[in-house]
Amino acid sequence: MKTTIRQRLAARKRQIERRLDKKKLGDCSKPVFTASNIQFEIADRARGLAFGGIGAMHLLARKVGLIDAINQRLPILKQRRPYHESDHVLNIAYNALCNGTHLQDIELRRNDAVFLDALDARRIPDPTTAGDFCRRFDAHQINRLQDIFDDVRIGVWKQQPAAFFEQAIVDVDGTLVGTTGNCKEGMDIAYDGTWGYHPLVVTLANTREVLRLVNRSGNRPSHEGAADALNRAIATCLRAGFRKILLRGDTDFSQTQHLDGWASDDRISFIFGYDCKPNMKELAESLPERVWKKLERPHRPEPKTGPRRRPDNVKDRIVREREYETLRLCHEEIADWDYQPLACSRPYRLIIVRKNISREKGELRLYDEIRYFFYITKDYRSTPEQIVCGAKYGANHRCDQENVLAQLYSCRALHAPVDTLESNWAYMVMTSLAWNLKAWAALTLPDTNGRWQEKHRAEKSWLLGLEFKTFVNAMIAIPCQLVRQARGLIFRVLAYNPHQALFFRLVDALRC
Repeated sequence: MKTTIRQRLAARKRQIERRLDKKKLGDCSKPVFTASNIQFEIADRARGLAFGGIGAMHLLARKVGLIDAINQRLPILKQRRPYHESDHVLNIAYNALCNGTHLQDIELRRNDAVFLDALDARRIPDPTTAGDFCRRFDAHQINRLQDIFDDVRIGVWKQQPAAFFEQAIVDVDGTLVGTTGNCKEGMDIAYDGTWGYHPLVVTLANTREVLRLVNRSGNRPSHEGAADALNRAIATCLRAGFRKILLRGDTDFSQTQHLDGWASDDRISFIFGYDCKPNMKELAESLPERVWKKLERPHRPEPKTGPRRRPDNVKDRIVREREYETLRLCHEEIADWDYQPLACSRPYRLIIVRKNISREKGELRLYDEIRYFFYITKDYRSTPEQIVCGAKYGANHRCDQENVLAQLYSCRALHAPVDTLESNWAYMVMTSLAWNLKAWAALTLPDTNGRWQEKHRAEKSWLLGLEFKTFVNAMIAIPCQLVRQARGLIFRVLAYNPHQALFFRLVDALRC
């Protein structure tokens, strides 16, 4: 970062700290919001845009080779007049990064001359053209686009330290994308009555990136196509240099017919949930008591600010007062056993969790019931507790993928604005690029040595774990004045936020 930029950021930080100083409250006899006689005018010479951080995202797309790769390897258009394939893909992704929630929001960007100048574009595709581009895709071309993303992400991963490649944790899950449309090809009714689609999402827990996204009809089972998507993700991780790969999924993704193939590779391990079918319940009930032991889950770390008084549990009080029936966990026990599924040629380790649950009504305890949860794995080295709830690698930590899915809903990647299954699939893949760009931006931050090493690593980890809307507000929604010079474009940051030191460090890394 330039010395002048560092000094100006420090000055702005001191200025805002003085204004927020609680010891200097000023005149408290009137409200804080005192603005009056507010007027609006149109600027003549000064030109600014609200989403100045989009310039950094375009620098990132160019630096990692995404733009050239799309144009060279994705022949969708017969004639490029004037748009190329990369223009269409980035147009949809940038719409999400600029808080666009629908294809129609592209029209706002299209009519913003300063936004166009920020990308050095004469024009960008309108919403109708963007939808038409999505309809040009078939399944083969969508997979090719995801292969291009994989090649780009491998280039980003190769910049990471050796510890990054210790183990790739690949999670898989399905989710429902509802629609109110009546004429969307491929839509169907799901198990819960939702009309729409049932996309399959494969993510990398290490960086929260989307590795594979497959759109399916709403009535398709969760596991359909999961093995192929996982195999593609495995190939990408191995090609990148990961030494080990862990696959995780819930009971819908047991994939017993594929376990032998994955288990034959020493680099690949898995932890999948297993359905509690009658034969499995009978197996658990027949186990001798000596194999069961109490499950001790890891304790939550103490807050850095010290322990706090727990607030009253309002929900629990209301449930008891109104005598609603509720379930309360009394204790858990765990055991492991060898089990060979019918589709497998060898036994695997079966981890069984036995939960003792009390069914209560008001202050009355009606009866106790036992529920079993099963996990199948080839890991015989870890303890049963580590496999179920171990830090980072445990099966229960797969629940963090629900947060990733929530972020994909937030950036509207899990949305169906077009009219066919494959066109909506293409839209989902292109919009999920906005989420992946966030991860690539964090991974592009250099790992420094010296006295700033811990701080820079913490910033990198913070940016990787950031929610999408927070990322947009901190790193994209930066008001900038745009100045065109003979040697390029200058984005002059007009407003301060506490994350701008990180933003400028990212820009310096992209410009190297």
